[in-house]
Amino acid sequence: MEATGPLKGIKVVELAMWAAGPMVSGILADWGAEVIKIESPDGDPYRALNVHPGVQPANITNPNFNVSNRGKRGIVINLKTEEGRGLARELIGTADVFLTNMRVGAVERLKLDYDTLHQLFPRLIYCHVTGYGAEGEWRDRAGYDAGAFYARAGVWSALLPPGDFPMMRCGAFGDYYTALAAAGGICAALVGRATSGKGQRVLASLLRTGAYSISSAINLALLGYPQRSASGRSPSFNPLINCYQDRDHKWFWLLCLQGDRFWPGVTRAIERPDLLDDPRFNSLEARGKNSVELIKILDDIFKTRTLEEWGPIFDREDVWYTPANDIPSALKDEQMHVAGCFTKMPTNQGEVDVVPAPIDFSEMPWNIRNPAPELGQHTEEILLEMGRSWEQIAGLKERGVI
Repeated sequence: MEATGPLKGIKVVELAMWAAGPMVSGILADWGAEVIKIESPDGDPYRALNVHPGVQPANITNPNFNVSNRGKRGIVINLKTEEGRGLARELIGTADVFLTNMRVGAVERLKLDYDTLHQLFPRLIYCHVTGYGAEGEWRDRAGYDAGAFYARAGVWSALLPPGDFPMMRCGAFGDYYTALAAAGGICAALVGRATSGKGQRVLASLLRTGAYSISSAINLALLGYPQRSASGRSPSFNPLINCYQDRDHKWFWLLCLQGDRFWPGVTRAIERPDLLDDPRFNSLEARGKNSVELIKILDDIFKTRTLEEWGPIFDREDVWYTPANDIPSALKDEQMHVAGCFTKMPTNQGEVDVVPAPIDFSEMPWNIRNPAPELGQHTEEILLEMGRSWEQIAGLKERGVI
């Protein structure tokens, strides 16, 4: 399939593994960039990660590897050899963007660090995705998103109620946030190069993205406010922005953040006009002080109808709400399909549904062109494009370079 999207004509070389780094160039590939993935002879370890033991057969490639590496071509280069490192630098020199999430010390030892490559290729955009940042004593520590994003940045403490343990319940949670941030940074650097003619380094880290994702809470702490941890649904400072269950035990959220504005409509919707001027509930402060009592009243009322029945009533009274989907419900949610939350991705076994990056372009629509490459699938093809002959390619194989 032909490339489309605003990055058509941009070439990216990736030396990355696991989720955060490869997903960056997966997004760029969707947006039209040509992406070449360099792997070692052993391959990206994410290929072999069994994400669902007991369901996913051990000899099947990790489905999330296929999602993160869609639309790319793959080449195997043995970077433990000097000839292999030289070949990698030559390939990087043909690109607009080089992306890596190897540790800082590792790329320095390989002579694939920013200073080396910037001197060789001053127009190159160099994107480095790290766990804990490129400076400090933790720069070379392994992070993963469970460590650097979720645990170290304090994300867990903003999401879970006091006393709960800091367990992350969704794999690659922080990886995808970080990938989207890095993809945006690369695009900004490409715009900067168009005006300055100069390449530069784009830094992204799981740690910093984690801090940014909960910055509404961190900013308050920086300004001296006491920490307000996540809490249960009762008590609540505003019972009108809270979750409730309907008659079928399906959860939904009331979204009436401006409590005093929405309180009259809520009382009409639940057919309790007597509560409108009740001194226990007639102000935001009063409703917060008596939230346990009000939530109990609302619980009893909302369980008398299904959400399908409540929906038209809420709409009539301008009461803002939304279903609280679990994943099976989200997959069936018509609005999620209409909003573009799912798309088709080609695989070697046919098309499958996946979640794309949450960005669309009106004049340059993106597409997913190809499935993730098999290990080394395009090695010879890429080397031929680099000017190597079949005889030279055979020599590289004999010497263990590819």
